[in-house]
Amino acid sequence: MTTQLTSAQWIRETPARWDADKTRVLGGLDPALFGFGSPTDGDALGDEWWRVEDGGRVLGYGRLDDTWGDAEILVLVEPERRGSGVGAFILDHLEQEAAERHLNYIYNVVPHGHPDPEPVTTWLTAHGFAPNDVGELRKRVPGADPR
Repeated sequence: MTTQLTSAQWIRETPARWDADKTRVLGGLDPALFGFGSPTDGDALGDEWWRVEDGGRVLGYGRLDDTWGDAEILVLVEPERRGSGVGAFILDHLEQEAAERHLNYIYNVVPHGHPDPEPVTTWLTAHGFAPNDVGELRKRVPGADPR
């Protein structure tokens, strides 16, 4: 499915809270798979969150958890919009957020038990991530100091 994001907006959620849109975007995946436990509507979420809206509909979320100069990221796209460029939109914006914080790397760990680990790993690799020996897929933040 290739659909243009005609009026996509990148909106910071402060404070981030669990809600029905996050449940919908997960598309039936267990929130515990991503370390969220069993949240209910209104529960506070850690880290930094943004949502992508297009035409007033939430299409996906990006999460950034920075520590020690790197950041773990999470890209969530509603099932109906996977393959439409929403994930790339989120990833581009997460990279910009990481660059503004002068971070070195962004990384993702595809959790054990994920129903589609190969397509997720392939997608991240196609976007410049490389696996390391501790199970992370890492990418240098554009503009990061190569030291």
